[in-house]
Amino acid sequence: MNPFDYKKFYDEVGLLNGWDFSKVKARSEGVKWQFYNEVTKRCRKSDRLLDIGTGGGETLLSIAHACSLLVGIDLSSGMIQTANHNLDNSKITNVRFIQMDAEQLDFPKNSFNIVSCRHSPFHAKEVAKVLVKDGWFLTQQVSENDKCNIAQAFGRGQNTHIDGTLKNKYIEELNAAGFVDIQSFEYDAKEYFETYEDLVFLLKLTPIIPNFGNYNDDFEILQTFIDNHTTEKGIETNSKRFMIIAKKA
Repeated sequence: MNPFDYKKFYDEVGLLNGWDFSKVKARSEGVKWQFYNEVTKRCRKSDRLLDIGTGGGETLLSIAHACSLLVGIDLSSGMIQTANHNLDNSKITNVRFIQMDAEQLDFPKNSFNIVSCRHSPFHAKEVAKVLVKDGWFLTQQVSENDKCNIAQAFGRGQNTHIDGTLKNKYIEELNAAGFVDIQSFEYDAKEYFETYEDLVFLLKLTPIIPNFGNYNDDFEILQTFIDNHTTEKGIETNSKRFMIIAKKA
């Protein structure tokens, strides 16, 4: 597929199906944990759970059995609309989805036993406000060196900070907000995308390459990247993540 065909794919196919990220086919080697498995390990049936940046709600619905009440919030009205559609189709009765800004959690103090946040910004003081004493907070975030070979190929990337900057910032904020037993973990896994379409989906759905597709040579650079990084397992890049687990004192 030449650069012109990539652009045609984006303009016609990508917009037609709404850029549903679940359509991206990729597999990873070296992932050390599954985030929501770590969340449910700390859940009791009687607990109330808040999920920040819940997106379309698919993952929250999949762990509905773990708690008595699960609430997912997202700043995007479109995401919450999708989440509520998924909820209606699921027939699950103990999950709620609400449009809300993580900067101001509009819940009473001590409302939740668990707060989770995957690949979305959070504010430690707001999390502390809504957590009960001894409640758990877990977050997984994208590290600065994620997709580093893609960023190098384009000469621009989602994050120009030194790797570990965001993790350290969040740990400091959690300390200041009164959290204890703060632990951090990380992995740098190999990630393989099955087709060129999958990589285009990734770049359009995420901020890995800012304003991807808006520069005349983006699709040419993408073609060269694919030529240089295609293996028997797929188009190779990396998936670097960190996780923080903390308890409210």
